[in-house]
Amino acid sequence: MDWVDALQALRSTRTPAVIVTLALVRGHAPRNGGAKMVVSPDAVFGTVGGGNLEATAIERARGMLRAGTAEPELLVLTLSDKAVTEYGVQCCGGEVTIMLEPVRVTPSIAIFGMGHVGLELARILARHEVELHLVDSRPEMLAEERIGTPGASGVFADSVARIHATLAPVPEAVLAGLPAGSHVLVMTHDHVEDLAVVDMSLRTPDLASIGLIGSASKWSRFRKKLTELGQTESDLARVVTPIGIPEVAGKQPAVIAVSVAARLLQLIEEAAPEENGVA
Repeated sequence: MDWVDALQALRSTRTPAVIVTLALVRGHAPRNGGAKMVVSPDAVFGTVGGGNLEATAIERARGMLRAGTAEPELLVLTLSDKAVTEYGVQCCGGEVTIMLEPVRVTPSIAIFGMGHVGLELARILARHEVELHLVDSRPEMLAEERIGTPGASGVFADSVARIHATLAPVPEAVLAGLPAGSHVLVMTHDHVEDLAVVDMSLRTPDLASIGLIGSASKWSRFRKKLTELGQTESDLARVVTPIGIPEVAGKQPAVIAVSVAARLLQLIEEAAPEENGVA
């Protein structure tokens, strides 16, 4: 498998990786400039020359994965018998500059309910590199004349997110198909739907977070009903409500959306090292 196919396969399984490229070669080296390999937490695809050069690059790449590093790095190695490293000597006589480019797992976010707040929130999140799942039980909320065609027209014409709009008469059924590590935001038009989505979210493994829009009195009623449905106190502690950043006040849909988006982006950054293999 070449590095391009490897990278596509890793992305399809939401596995983080680092692309390692021989960006510059001076003198003699095992491979010419432009050689690439892909390093994942537990595999290597391709080669940049073997030996000390490759072992050092792999170790640095895995360190970046453990740290959740987002920015590329440059690594300069001298291939000389005077440059002794942990991985031995490589005396080709040249010097190489290696570029290491992290490819992080694309965050997945599911908004249940595309009302006023949901639409404003989707506008903001669509400008970020995320998998954005928009779920509603009402056809008119996801109609093309309301949201347009992602990447072509309407609200999401200039989006960079991968957007999936799903009309679901039973919204909680969508949870089973979400990628592991998804962030779920519950803000439907119907409290019965909200309750069903929250209950099923708590029964869905590997979700990163569960946020519920609403007041303290709404959550009080939900706690009682969820307990009757068999949810424990530790289960209920996974639900964040109210959602957003408290310092951003206001009840206008756009204000709420800014607050929720800001907090969600914080959660995504906080979770990055864990997604990349750090416990």
